[in-house]
Amino acid sequence: MLERYLFSLTFTAAIGCGLVAGVFFAFSTFVMPALARLQPTQGIAAMQSINLTAINPLFMLALFGTAVACLFLGAFALLKWHQPSSVYLLFGSLLYLIGSILVTMVFNVPLNDALVAVKPDSTEGANLWAKYLTNWTFWNHLRTIAALAAAGLLTITLRY
Repeated sequence: MLERYLFSLTFTAAIGCGLVAGVFFAFSTFVMPALARLQPTQGIAAMQSINLTAINPLFMLALFGTAVACLFLGAFALLKWHQPSSVYLLFGSLLYLIGSILVTMVFNVPLNDALVAVKPDSTEGANLWAKYLTNWTFWNHLRTIAALAAAGLLTITLRY
């Protein structure tokens, strides 16, 4: 019975990691490049709107619901360390928690907070926007890779 729940939770977490990786991938590959083509005033206003809109129940469920699942899976992996899948389960969970959630909270959110504090048509805003595009996108690339790798590692555990 426990194995059925573990399989379901792992499957759900793997799907969640993949879904979040897809969102991050979209930002890295075309959203941020498109915003970079705009005038700073327009780019800032658009990203400010995106950041407000991103805080919605469905995206928060995908992002943080997956994190909760990974917390449980990581704890289970430590408790059942002797099982062959535990290393994949633990590293997949940690990759998501550190590479996606922690990076988001430590790097991307503070950058978003700084962006929301500037006026899009100010000199300060234009200066911040140039740095924001580079820094935010770098950290987003890292989040993308971490979430995708986590999805892969969690998927591997499903075969055990």
